[in-house]
Amino acid sequence: MVTYLYWAVVLGLIIAVLVFIGGKMDEWKTAAISAVVILVIGFGAYYFYFQQIFVKRYGGVMTVSVPQGQLHLAATWKDDNLWIENYDPVTNTCYFQEYSRGNLLQGQVTIKNCNPLLRK
Repeated sequence: MVTYLYWAVVLGLIIAVLVFIGGKMDEWKTAAISAVVILVIGFGAYYFYFQQIFVKRYGGVMTVSVPQGQLHLAATWKDDNLWIENYDPVTNTCYFQEYSRGNLLQGQVTIKNCNPLLRK
């Protein structure tokens, strides 16, 4: 829900710029450039900053796919970054992978000879 509100505000700003600068001032080139700048800044801010904050704090929506051949074990938050643990039964390896804001800083921890599904 918060994500939809965010995009409604961005769209409202774009429409306001087009109406006031383009319609009232008759500066359509300036209005179009301003609208594109607002869209690029809005998309960048969402992708690189707001997406995981919305998901963690306000119940937003985010999709992460488990790599082919791996089994999902757990997921946890560390600050505003999502850490996901998957298990590869072929190589008997566990992977902790970090999904940071904008996927700029991706951490990965590999645990070899890890078999969490084996009961002893």
